[in-house]
Amino acid sequence: MSTLSPTTAHASLAQRLDRTGHWLAPLGLRAILAWEFFEAGREKLFGVNWFAELTDKFPLPFSLLDPSVNWAMATWIELIGAVALLLGLGTRFAAFALLLLTLVAIDAVHLPATWSSFAELWQGYAITDKGFGNYKLPLLFLLMLVPLLFNGAGRLSLDHVITEMRRKRAATRAG
Repeated sequence: MSTLSPTTAHASLAQRLDRTGHWLAPLGLRAILAWEFFEAGREKLFGVNWFAELTDKFPLPFSLLDPSVNWAMATWIELIGAVALLLGLGTRFAAFALLLLTLVAIDAVHLPATWSSFAELWQGYAITDKGFGNYKLPLLFLLMLVPLLFNGAGRLSLDHVITEMRRKRAATRAG
């Protein structure tokens, strides 16, 4: 009876986790982000437009647009982007659009109105706003979107299915 050395056992486990990770890790990110962005979009879809209060806080070029246009864009980017992430369809594009939207939201809504030191800014790294901003959650969303932007949706996605179909079609034509 042979036993695995700790090094061999670790390598075997790491290899299994790597294979499984290509399937499950991006799906987990996509699912939680889809849920959060869909909820935010749904709140906007059925809520009252409060962007008019922030018009002067939006960065260019969004500060040039009517608040109702910004509201509609944010709503539909969140809703359509969430569905795209969940399905893993156009994932890199959806992640980029949601990343850009989140950067604008951090700048216009979640950062403190004024801060003079990093210590003051750090007080806004929170979920609730106690006068110092509340950029913790959107910052976490940004960090979760980055792997989807750079690595794609993973193997449990329509992006992967489409890529495999194209690859097989190209191989058939070449052969």
